[in-house]
Amino acid sequence: MSIPANLKYTKDHEWVSIEGDVATVGITHFAQKELGDIVYVEVETLDQTLDKDEVFGTVEAVKTVSDLFLPLTGEIIAFNESLESAPETVNSDPYGAGWMIKIKISDASEIDSLLSDEAYKQLIGA
Repeated sequence: MSIPANLKYTKDHEWVSIEGDVATVGITHFAQKELGDIVYVEVETLDQTLDKDEVFGTVEAVKTVSDLFLPLTGEIIAFNESLESAPETVNSDPYGAGWMIKIKISDASEIDSLLSDEAYKQLIGA
């Protein structure tokens, strides 16, 4: 199972890539595998500022719907609109083209609470 070392992770199975004060967020390979075939990604929080751990959207698979939790406090500045017509991209390329949102980070100190790749591997038993 792929767990890139250059990313940070959450206990809720989201990955975070940080460049300056912008974080790109998606769900991990583990999460998409557990969910199964993803058929819909919904984010209605674009241009809103949310706190860490608030729900920013949902991902719907054939048999379940799962909330998506914001890994860092900030303003949601972008949504991957290609997921509207091709949500299965989250299954085929979760760490690349399957990204979900970009956040303008409000509190950089929260980055320290994210998991390293090694800590995430322990969490999922990889």
